[in-house]
Amino acid sequence: MVRVPGGTFLMGSDHHYPEEAPAHKVEVDGFWMDACTVTNREFAGFVEATGYVTLAERAVNPDDYPGAKPELLAPSSVVFIKPKTRVDLSNHYNWWAYVRGADWRHPRGPASSIKGRSDHPVVHVAYEDAEAYAKWAGKELPSEAEWEFAARGGLDGAEFVWGDELAPGGKHVANTFQGEFPSQNKVEDGYEWTSPVTAFPPNGYGLYDMAGNVWQWTADWYQEHNKIDSPCCTLQNPRGGKREESIDPRQPEITIPRKVMKGGSFLCAPNYCQRYRPAARMAQPVDTSTCHVGFRCIVRQS
Repeated sequence: MVRVPGGTFLMGSDHHYPEEAPAHKVEVDGFWMDACTVTNREFAGFVEATGYVTLAERAVNPDDYPGAKPELLAPSSVVFIKPKTRVDLSNHYNWWAYVRGADWRHPRGPASSIKGRSDHPVVHVAYEDAEAYAKWAGKELPSEAEWEFAARGGLDGAEFVWGDELAPGGKHVANTFQGEFPSQNKVEDGYEWTSPVTAFPPNGYGLYDMAGNVWQWTADWYQEHNKIDSPCCTLQNPRGGKREESIDPRQPEITIPRKVMKGGSFLCAPNYCQRYRPAARMAQPVDTSTCHVGFRCIVRQS
């Protein structure tokens, strides 16, 4: 873990997606933060020690999800499926699919594995999975403000974690999507999917992957500052809740509570989802795990 000093910073942005506005001053106390997102190796240690079973691996009670499609009730998780041709970007079902048997051990489906990827970020973790790991480790999940302050690394007001240029000197410094999303990834940064957690340079506080690679859960319930025009990243999973709610227009009878996730992922691209910036934020249903969402933890003590 690395020490993140407390301070006041300008949170959000008035120049990008509406959900980031308005930019406003926020003060946070100092804390310790994991230098990297939790890896497959670390999560495997947690599972071995506790016998924990992630949400994606569990059977679903159909009584909890009235009207849900039967195929969505089997243990499954959301996986990116790259289209072979250009598709309508207004419909994210063109590249997202629920895949039975996809979970943290099988990130691209049941035929895949994490062999050789111990130092990659764990994915397919729902909010309660991240929370369970944090509790076991004697840590917590960061608030949205703590996460964003840490991501900025002392560069208050900068466009990116590392400054104001996306690719300084023509060099990619985060794992993002180069090319025309979702069908053409040029892989100029060397990684089509996740990358090892220290593959790219850390920010000013010594924190790795505060932009790109995987989205990261925060502890905050999502509150809408302004309407999201294009929720680029997730399907809605048919698992219900009572707090901040999101609705899948294909199944409006099912409402789902949401938390804020930050940081963007290897699927964020200039032509579609420019959310590899510290100000960016997304509403993630708490019951939904995907192939591009992970987490890191903090400790709030001096």
